[in-house]
This record gives sequence, C-alpha cells and structure tokens, in this order.
Amino acid sequence: MIIESLPTGPLQVNCYILGCEVTRKAVVVDPGGDADQVLALLNRLSLKLQMVINTHGHFDHVGGNRQLLDATGVELLLHESDKALLGMAEQHATAYGLQTEISPAPHRLLSGGETIAVGELEMKVLHTPGHTPGGICLHVADQVIVGDTLFAGSIGRTDLPGGNHQQLISSIREQLLPLPDETVAHPGHGPATTIGRERVHNPFLT
Repeated sequence: MIIESLPTGPLQVNCYILGCEVTRKAVVVDPGGDADQVLALLNRLSLKLQMVINTHGHFDHVGGNRQLLDATGVELLLHESDKALLGMAEQHATAYGLQTEISPAPHRLLSGGETIAVGELEMKVLHTPGHTPGGICLHVADQVIVGDTLFAGSIGRTDLPGGNHQQLISSIREQLLPLPDETVAHPGHGPATTIGRERVHNPFLT
C-alpha cells in the first residue's frame, strides 16, 4: 500500500493519498485545499484517482474538493450525518476570517460499516461521531485515517456545533481502541501515532 500525506489549506490539514501498488488506483482523503499540489503528487506517484473522501464536513478538510472533482471527474464520499455541515463550510470559514471553495454535494453518502475497495485495497468505514455527527475513520491493513477524531496525545474538539464529548470518547473506545496496538493512526492535524501508544498515554483516554 502507498500512503502519502501533505499539509493543505489555510489550517494545514493533513491530506492523505492512499494508493494500491498493484493497480495504481488511489483515494484522496481530506483535501483541505491546494488541489494543484495534490494532483501533482498523484502524478509523481503514477496514481489514478478513484474517489475523494471527507472524514467530516468541516471547512478546513474540504476546501480542495471542488478542484479535485473538476479535474478528475471522480465521486465525493461523506457520511450522511455531515451532509448539512458540508453545505455550511463557506459560512463557517467566514466566521474564522478565512475563505474556502464551496464543495460540491457528495455523490455517495456513507453510514458506517461499509468496505470501500480501491484497487486491491479494502477500507473499512468506522463511524466515529463526537467531533461532528458524521465523523468517520478509514481502516485499511495496519493503518487508520482518523481525521479529527484522535490526535497524538489528544482528541478532537467537541465545543463546535454538533460536537459531543462523551460521544467522541465512546467512539474512540468502541471503534479505534479495539484495533491492534501497532495500527498507525494518521490524524487530520499533527504527527502520526499508534493505537497502542494512545491507549496507554493519551490523557483523555486513560
């Protein structure tokens, strides 16, 4: 499996490219902006984009959606509970004194529990509400893309509209902590960590 990340958009969100080494098919997760850089990296890696997935609908994670979809014609996937949030991305960005591209509506709505195939890769969709109602994580092999659900030594904010602290803790305990200790967790901001490290050392979980 190929996995690459690059910081994108005004808040430097970690955008991830996951690619199948056999078929060279790929998915882009959370393009916060800078779509030209994402496309350039796909080209350098000789990968063909199959879809874009947002782990949740906050403006800083979706700013590159439109340019990527316009350039490639692929589908956008999002959890059904964050569809309304995605539609308010421009309004939320303005509240922070920032701008973002208005995202197209998702082509496919997720509910959690699905398995998404990208070439020979199989990604399991884990519904992890709490940061937002429709937050998801993507588990593939020994890697998990966790968006703003979990960070190295921390957890996602729950003081924004739709956030729920107890729900977030429950999501992490029920969906992420059962994964093997060596599973590498790739957050929406900051460095990667492992599930085992967070289980033992994360002050919000111990």
